[in-house]
Amino acid sequence: MARKSLRDLSGIAKTIADSSPQPRDPATKATAPALGALQGSLLAIRELDPTLIDDWGPKDRLDGFTAVNSEDDGDSFENLKSSIKEGGQQVPILVRRAGAEGRFEIIYGRRRLRACRELGLKVRANVQDLDDASALLAKGLENAARRNLSFYEKARFAAVIQTAGHNTKTVRQVLSLSASGLSHLTKVTDNVPDNLGDQIGAAPKSGRPKWTALAEAFINDKVNATSSLSILSKMNDGLTSDDRLEQLLREIARRGARPNEAREITPVPGITIKSGRATIAMSIKRAGENAAFAEWLDRELEDIIKKSYQEFTAVNPADDTKR
Repeated sequence: MARKSLRDLSGIAKTIADSSPQPRDPATKATAPALGALQGSLLAIRELDPTLIDDWGPKDRLDGFTAVNSEDDGDSFENLKSSIKEGGQQVPILVRRAGAEGRFEIIYGRRRLRACRELGLKVRANVQDLDDASALLAKGLENAARRNLSFYEKARFAAVIQTAGHNTKTVRQVLSLSASGLSHLTKVTDNVPDNLGDQIGAAPKSGRPKWTALAEAFINDKVNATSSLSILSKMNDGLTSDDRLEQLLREIARRGARPNEAREITPVPGITIKSGRATIAMSIKRAGENAAFAEWLDRELEDIIKKSYQEFTAVNPADDTKR
């Protein structure tokens, strides 16, 4: 499957445009500045008005999802907010100066920034001059330290970075991946449609095996976008993203099951239809009580099949004919 364009991606892709490779200093290497940004310096820590800080780059959580770590995110954010209210903000966020005078762009720490906004507090921020590559690496290193991205969040994060024009080496640095690790992520995003992933959610408890199984179902034409979205639409709205993924895989497996033995029926005398795992065959006797019908069917069968196929495709999108 061809690499997606920015317009094809949803959710986090809408925030990636500013991180496409138009570095402020193309010669700047990412690794050292990124590590320095994580460590920061006392002179770089400032208290900023949260309203002066704008969003930037690929989000580390897929906010467009129907359920992103929904099992614990609500409580953990409220706990963070209470902690900042009672004891102050202990860990600074990372920002860089924006193009507009007096404004900043957040690299990481969105939840801390949101908590301070809601509490009406100034936010402690580590202000660094970073190009896009350094900012992405700093973001990835901070995420790796927290270890809170699900497998699918990492896959989508990696896809957006690559779609913006960054090379695989940068993606691997950002997400601390081996070559095979990135290959596993790419297999999922290259084969599982993004709109389907949006409907499933981040599935924080589901790792590589389940997402790979879904990707392979698409690769082997066991399912397609239309039929999989139809399956999801019939699920209970209260299901977690992990449960949605699990039930989708079960339904794909159930629909893929076929009887091993051939099935044979005789709808009318003289005509036999054999249905097997790989083929459907029909035999027609030219003798007997339905000999005249057999002759007529011999003349008309081609047109009957063409007409039936036209009627079928008129109500079934081309993508939905794949099973």
